[in-house]
Amino acid sequence: MQQPKIGKGVIIGCNVQFGVNVVIWNYVVIGDNSIIGDGTTVGSFVDIGKNVTIGKNCNIQAHVTISNGCLIGDNVFIAPNSSLLNDKYPKSSLLTSPIVKDDVVIGGGVTVLPNVVLGEGSVIGGGSVVATNVAPGKVLKGVPAKEAMTKEEYEARREAFIKAKHDKR
Repeated sequence: MQQPKIGKGVIIGCNVQFGVNVVIWNYVVIGDNSIIGDGTTVGSFVDIGKNVTIGKNCNIQAHVTISNGCLIGDNVFIAPNSSLLNDKYPKSSLLTSPIVKDDVVIGGGVTVLPNVVLGEGSVIGGGSVVATNVAPGKVLKGVPAKEAMTKEEYEARREAFIKAKHDKR
């Protein structure tokens, strides 16, 4: 097992496993028994709870909170100031941590509530609050998050934006 590149002020719990080419920036807390997959980058001031699994090639940006027991698939992008929450009220003994499937994009300032599954390839717009499961390939935004467009429309808009930005140069 290769040691990750670790910034200053990082706190790592017991039995944490790192894949190869993992980068952990400054002032990150990683709880006991968590797993961070190959090629994943974790930005500064991220709080990763206990028993969290983060897949391969993920990009977790700054100021993200990932609660105990969350499962995050491969190739997931989580923008700054987002939270994956597991604290249900009233209290429950059932596991309530969100599950993020492969290839999901979570915009900045998103809150994912307990018991939510974000389906493979879904996209969550910035500032959204996700209270219900998201089907694979859906694009949601808003409070509460609702379907905004198809994945095809999202990709077309994204490509047009990139092209317009490139053409300005």
